[in-house]
Amino acid sequence: MPGFMPGLHVLNACKIKSVDGRTSPAMTTIWLNPNGSGAEAASMSEASPAVAPPAPARPRLAELFFALSYVSATGFGGVLPFARRMIVEERRWMSAEEFNEVFSLCQFLPGPNIVNFAVVYGSRLGGPLGALAGLLAILTPAVVLVILLGAFYARYGDIAALQRVLTGLAAAAAGLIVAVSAKMAVPLFRRGWGPAPLMAIGIFIAVGVMHVPLLWALLVATPISIGLAWRWGA
Repeated sequence: MPGFMPGLHVLNACKIKSVDGRTSPAMTTIWLNPNGSGAEAASMSEASPAVAPPAPARPRLAELFFALSYVSATGFGGVLPFARRMIVEERRWMSAEEFNEVFSLCQFLPGPNIVNFAVVYGSRLGGPLGALAGLLAILTPAVVLVILLGAFYARYGDIAALQRVLTGLAAAAAGLIVAVSAKMAVPLFRRGWGPAPLMAIGIFIAVGVMHVPLLWALLVATPISIGLAWRWGA
């Protein structure tokens, strides 16, 4: 090839399109033989590295306290759906997988699930002080509201209209629990048919359909679930 020195290589930058329609940079290198008789071309595609998802934000203890207090004061029908929506979807303090892992631990421990969650999550952020902040934030507004509503119900509980209101609230609370349970199940089934979704379906059938006592279901399912997860991970 006249005009080129032997051993010279030329870089040609271009873009290639993949099957899914995305483009990525590619580099074509043309190598000239030393005798100048011809050229050898090689193409190298350097796809852009996948962008890692951003790490969850880490709230300050004061921010956590006021956020959990707000959820506790406004979470009528159950605090869990509102807490998950705020922490996972709105504030993005935790991923869906992290929320499921922490909540599964809290559900296994004795006591109210959401209270255990506030204590565990607060302790992860700030140690004993964070655990105390989470506990006070989740309990104080709820206790005050329950005392006020209890006094109101003791005085006006016999009114028929109030009974209908409470029936409607119970139906709404059941719908919220179903919705948040479905959202929490999505990360399990997204990983494929491993031990987690199978155990979830098994527990649902045992407790919801066969009416096995929850304590016995937990005592039997917990070691089986841990063993399957350990074996599957290995």
